[in-house]
Amino acid sequence: SSGINAEWPLRPGGSIGSCMETFQVMPFLQCGSRNMCQHGQRTDKSFWLTTNGQDDIKAMVPLKTEEDILPYISKCSVCSGPQYVIARHSYTNDLPDCPANWESLWEGYSYIMVTGGGGVGGGQDLGSPGSCMEEFFLPSFIECVGRGMCSYYVNNLDYWLAAKKDPIPGMFGMGRIYNGLDEIQSQGLSRCRVCAKIVKVDAM
Repeated sequence: SSGINAEWPLRPGGSIGSCMETFQVMPFLQCGSRNMCQHGQRTDKSFWLTTNGQDDIKAMVPLKTEEDILPYISKCSVCSGPQYVIARHSYTNDLPDCPANWESLWEGYSYIMVTGGGGVGGGQDLGSPGSCMEEFFLPSFIECVGRGMCSYYVNNLDYWLAAKKDPIPGMFGMGRIYNGLDEIQSQGLSRCRVCAKIVKVDAM
C-alpha cells in the first residue's frame, strides 16, 4: 500500500515511510491530553496513491469493504542501494538530462500535490523521486474517510507541474485549457527524470 496522508502533510512518495506494509482505511489514532484516543472519526481522512485505470468506477461511488478497496490501492516496494537518487524537472514538455556522472533510472511527469475537501492534502518535495511519476493518470489518488469507506470524490484535485509557456497563461485574460489526456501529456505537463549518482567501486 502506498501514499498515506491523514490531516498532516502528504508523505513524500520517494520516502520509505510512504510504503506501508499493511493497508487500513484509517491507519492512525487521534490522541488528546486526557489519556484517550479515538480511531476512525467521521472527519478523519487518508489519501492513497491509486492504480492506473479506474474507468470501471464512477466518482462518489463508495467502496465499503477491504476486498473492494484493495484493487484501487497502489502497491510499493522499498529498495536499498549505494547510490544517491534525485529528481530533475525540465519545466517544459521535453525530458531533462541527468547531471554529469549520474545515470537515468526512469522518466516521467512532474507531480506536485493533492487536495481534498476541507483543505486537506499535501505536496511532494520536487527533489524526491516521488515527484516524478512514471505514468500520468487521473485521478492519481483515492480518499478514505473515517466512516470506513474510500472513493474518488469530485472535489479532490491533482496538481502537476506545468510546462512553462509564452505568454504565461492568465497574464492576458483567461488561462489555457488542455482537453484530453493526449493534449495534457504532450503540451501541458512538465517532464522529469530520476537520476542516480554513479558510484565508483574500488577494485579489490
